[in-house]
Amino acid sequence: MTKTLLALSCGVALLASVSSAAGQALPVPGVEAARDVPGAKEMPNPAIVHKVLFDMATAGPKPTEVHPMLQAVARYVNTLAKTGVPAANRKVAVVFHQGATDFIMTDAAYKARHDGQGNPNLAMIQALSKAGVDFRVCGQATLGRKIEPKDMMPEVQRDLWALTTIIALQQQGYVLIAP
Repeated sequence: MTKTLLALSCGVALLASVSSAAGQALPVPGVEAARDVPGAKEMPNPAIVHKVLFDMATAGPKPTEVHPMLQAVARYVNTLAKTGVPAANRKVAVVFHQGATDFIMTDAAYKARHDGQGNPNLAMIQALSKAGVDFRVCGQATLGRKIEPKDMMPEVQRDLWALTTIIALQQQGYVLIAP
């Protein structure tokens, strides 16, 4: 009887924590989490650390819109939060390189390089950074694109090379999501 009562109490506590997480504001405003699927078997486990690295190597299909990969990152972060994964267990990183390198530029630098077009990814990167997402950029790509550190968003860390960043984070247990 005591074991049954203990199991029932734990189940109610877990359900309450997931329910309260669902009622809270999501970490990335304006982006929906994944929709609920009644009876879904595989769900994010709030007890483990979710280490995920998103590879951003391509330009967006529409230069005036937020890159779809950044939208996916936001949806993933919000889904983890909605399903009760605490912020401390959400380790999400994004590495920019190749065709996506310009997205790390400040709005002024981006406008100077792109005929007055503002950086459509700026607000999303700032919101994701505030939600705890770690942003990295390939130093080799910034050198090749002639992007000075003063022209980079402060939310983005410049590393030696995207390849070394991807390998280092995978060695630390991050799962790579690449298009």
